[in-house]
Amino acid sequence: MQRYRHYGTSFPPEPSPAPVEEISAEEEVYTEEEVYTEEEVYGEEAEPLIQEEAEPVVQQTGVKEEEASQTKEEVQPIVQETGRKEGKTAVESKNGKSSERGGGEGGGGTGTKYSMFTWFVVLALLGVWSSVAVVYFEVVDYDSVMARAKQFRMNFSEVLQGKLTAYDTDGDGDFDVEDAKVLLGLKAAEKPRVGDSPEERAESSPSSAPDEDDEDEAAAPPLVEDDFVPDDLRDLHPEEDRTEAIDTTGVLLAERRPEESPAESGRYLTSSKFSRQSEVEAENPSEPVEPQSDSPQEAEGKPEEKLKEKAKKNKPKLLNKFDKTIKAEIDAAEKLRRKGKLEEALRAFESLVQQNPQSPRARYGRAQVEDDLAEKLRSNDMLQKAINSYREAAELPDATSDLLRAALKRRAERQQFLGRVRGSLATLEKMVQIFPEDIGLKNEMGVAHLLLGDNKGAGRVFGEVLAVAPSNGFAKVHYGFILKSENRIAESIPYLKDGIESGEPGTDDGRFYFHLGDALQRVGDESAYSWYELGHRRGHFASVWQRSLYNVDGLKAQPWWTAKETGYTDLVRTLERNWKTIRDEALAVMDQKTGSFVPEEENLRERGEWGQYTLWQQGKKVGNACRDVPKTCSLLEKHSEATGCKRGQIKFSVMHPGTHVWPHTGPTNCRLRMHLGLVVPKRGCKIRCTDQTREWEEGRVLIFDDSFEHEVWQEAASYRLIFIVDVWHPELTAPQRHSLSAI
Repeated sequence: MQRYRHYGTSFPPEPSPAPVEEISAEEEVYTEEEVYTEEEVYGEEAEPLIQEEAEPVVQQTGVKEEEASQTKEEVQPIVQETGRKEGKTAVESKNGKSSERGGGEGGGGTGTKYSMFTWFVVLALLGVWSSVAVVYFEVVDYDSVMARAKQFRMNFSEVLQGKLTAYDTDGDGDFDVEDAKVLLGLKAAEKPRVGDSPEERAESSPSSAPDEDDEDEAAAPPLVEDDFVPDDLRDLHPEEDRTEAIDTTGVLLAERRPEESPAESGRYLTSSKFSRQSEVEAENPSEPVEPQSDSPQEAEGKPEEKLKEKAKKNKPKLLNKFDKTIKAEIDAAEKLRRKGKLEEALRAFESLVQQNPQSPRARYGRAQVEDDLAEKLRSNDMLQKAINSYREAAELPDATSDLLRAALKRRAERQQFLGRVRGSLATLEKMVQIFPEDIGLKNEMGVAHLLLGDNKGAGRVFGEVLAVAPSNGFAKVHYGFILKSENRIAESIPYLKDGIESGEPGTDDGRFYFHLGDALQRVGDESAYSWYELGHRRGHFASVWQRSLYNVDGLKAQPWWTAKETGYTDLVRTLERNWKTIRDEALAVMDQKTGSFVPEEENLRERGEWGQYTLWQQGKKVGNACRDVPKTCSLLEKHSEATGCKRGQIKFSVMHPGTHVWPHTGPTNCRLRMHLGLVVPKRGCKIRCTDQTREWEEGRVLIFDDSFEHEVWQEAASYRLIFIVDVWHPELTAPQRHSLSAI
C-alpha cells in the first residue's frame, strides 16, 4: 500500500474528553513506538483515538497482520483488534473467546436492527469491563500508558498544526477543508505571492503587473563580481557568438569546443524527487502524490547543484584588488554594453580608463565595446582599435590570469579575422609561454602555422602536443593531414582515423573525412567509401560522389552537362569554332617556352607527367601569360562567366603517356569545367566522372561538374593537350557571384 494513499480521508479531530480507561486501551495501539514517523501518523497505523469515529477509516484501510500480532501480545488481556476480513471486526476477551460484529447494513451502528441506545449500553459496558481489567488485573502499567498517551497527543497536535501546513494550498496558514478539496482534485490551488500575508493577498489585485522598469531590472539583475560572461572565454562560455573563420582553400581551421553551459545541461537531468513522483503516479494514476523534499544529503548530491557549483568555480576572475574598488562603475558600464547601448558604454569605459589608467578591467571593457561596435558597424578600423586595447589590457602589470588569457585569446582571434595571421601567431606564442600547460593553446598555434602555409612548423607543434597527450584527437587529425600533404599516405591514415573516431571537438570536419577517404583509396582500401558515406550522413558531403567542401546549397547537381543545359552556348561555340587557333598558340608556347608549363603541384598524380599553363586564376589574369597567347585571351575577354569566375581557372593542360590521376573532387560546387580537345591521341586517353567514362575529341567541348569524383588515364603513345575553362554554375545569381570568396 502506498505511503500517500489516504490524503482524501478526513483526519480525526483532537480527542474529546473520554473515560480514562478507553483512552488507555486504545492508546496502547498507537504507542508501540516512542517516536512516531510520518507513515505511522498518516499511514495505516494512524488509527483514530475514539472507536466510533475510527470505524469508517478502518473499513477503508484495514489493519496489517503484523501490527495486529504485536498488539495481541501486549494487550491481549484487554482488547485486541486483529484487522478486518470480509467486512467484520473481531474482538477477543481475556479468555480468548471472540465475538463478531457485522459490517453490513446491520453492523457498525448504522443500521436499524438495533437502536442507538442499545449500542450505547453495549459500549459503556465494554468500557467499564476494560477499566476493571486494566486496574484490577494490572495488565498494563497505568502510569506508563498515561505518560505515553500524553506524548502522543502532543505529537499528533504538532502534526495537525505543523506538518499539515505543508499542504496549505490557499495560504491561510493551516490545513482545512478547502485544502483537502485541492488535494482531492475538486478545486484548483491558489498560489499566493511569496512574502505576502493573507491580508495583503486579499488586498492585492490579480490584474496588477510590473511596469517596464521593473521588468527590465528583473531581466538584468545588478551585476556582482564576475557576474558577467566575457566574450572572449569561448571555451568556458561557448554560447557566445563565434567569429567566422577565414575562407582559405585547403587550410584547416580550428573549431571551438561545443560544450554545454550548466543551465543547458540541467534540462536533461531529473532530480530524485521527480523520479519518485513519476514512479508513484505510474502505480497510482488516480491518486495525488506529494512531491518529496530532498534531504541535505540528497540536495548536496543533486546533479544540478553540482553543475551550478562547478560553473561558479569556473567563472573567470577579471577584477584585481584595485578594480574591486571601482567595481560599481565597471558594472554600470558593463551593463550598458550587455544591453546593446554601445556608444554609451564606450563613453563610460573611456572615462574609466582616463580616471584609472592602471585598471586592466577598464581597458578590457573598452576593448570589448570596440569589438562589438566593429561587428555592428562592420568597421576594420574600429576592430583594429579593439585589437590594440586588448593588448593594452594584457600588458598592465596587475592583470589577473583570467583577464590576461581572455584579452590575448580574443586579440589572436580578431587578428586572424583581419588576415593578420603572423600577428595572431605571435600572440598565441606569447600565450603558450605564459600558459605552457594549456594544450588547447598549442593546438591553436599549430593551426596558425597551417594558415601561414608553414606545414613543418605546424607539424612540430602538433608533434609536441602528442608527445605529452598522445590521445589528443584534435592534434591527431591535424598531424595526419600534414603527413598526407607530404605524401606520407600510409602514415597519415591511423592519425586521421583515430582522430575522427575520438569524437573530440574540432575533429568532425569534412576535410578530415575527405583526406582519410582519399588516403585509403590510394592504398587500395575499399573502406574509403564507408568513410565518405559517414561524412555524407554527418552533413559534410552532398553525396558519396559529390564531396566538395565550399558549396552553395540548392544548385543543380549532376556529373555531366550539355552546352544547352549550361546556357553558355555562345562560349562553347566560340571555343569549338576557334579550336585550331587556340591549339596553335598553345603549341607555340610548348615549343618555345616549355618552362611556362608548370608541373601539377596538388599531389593528384599517382605517376607520370602533367603540366599546366594558367591564363586566369580566381577571376584575374595571371601576370603576362596572355602576351604569349593573345588571340586565345581575346576570344575569352567577352565571356565574363569564365574570366570572372573567382572559383575557377582558365589554363592549358598537357599530359604525357603513362600518367594516372587519382580519383579526386574539386573544392566547390559553384563552377562547371569545360575541356576543349586540342591534341588527342586516338586511343588510351579517358576521363571518368562518377560511374561514367568518356573520351576527348579534338575540337569538341566536354562539360562536367568537377565537384563530383573524377579520375584520368593517359595510356597513349604521345602527349594529350586540352584547354580547360571554368565557368560559374549557371544557377548562381549575380549578387552571389559577386559576394562569393575566391578559390
